[in-house]
Formats: sequence, C-alpha cells, structure tokens
Amino acid sequence: MKEYVVVYEHTENNWAAYSPDVPGCMATGKTRDEVERNFQEALEFHIEGLKANGLPIPEPTSETGHVRVAA
Repeated sequence: MKEYVVVYEHTENNWAAYSPDVPGCMATGKTRDEVERNFQEALEFHIEGLKANGLPIPEPTSETGHVRVAA
C-alpha cells in the first residue's frame, strides 16, 4: 500500500486533482467529494496500467506544508 500527496484545486467551474508523484494522472469533478472519488479511481487505473506494461510504480516522495504571509 502506498500513500500519495494529492493536490486539490478549486477552479471557476469545478475541482481538479493531481499528485506530483504520479505524472499524467489527474481527475476533475463538480465537488470536492466527487473529485476525490474520481482521483482515487484514476490513480488505481493508472497504477494498473503501469503494472500491465511492466513499468515501475512511482514512489511517494512529496510532502506538503503551509506558509503564512500577511495579505
């Protein structure tokens, strides 16, 4: 079992999600809940494809943090 950092972005029309550790894997959805479910499915499908093609599964290496600034 691997755990990846996922970035969720709220855009003008929907939500988007991607993981910096898994290039080419992304998802969208109308709500945060929907994009979370869609990304879970996309990531599972992406990893299945890598395995089927004999390609390495990316290691999770990204970390997150927050920075506060006066605005």
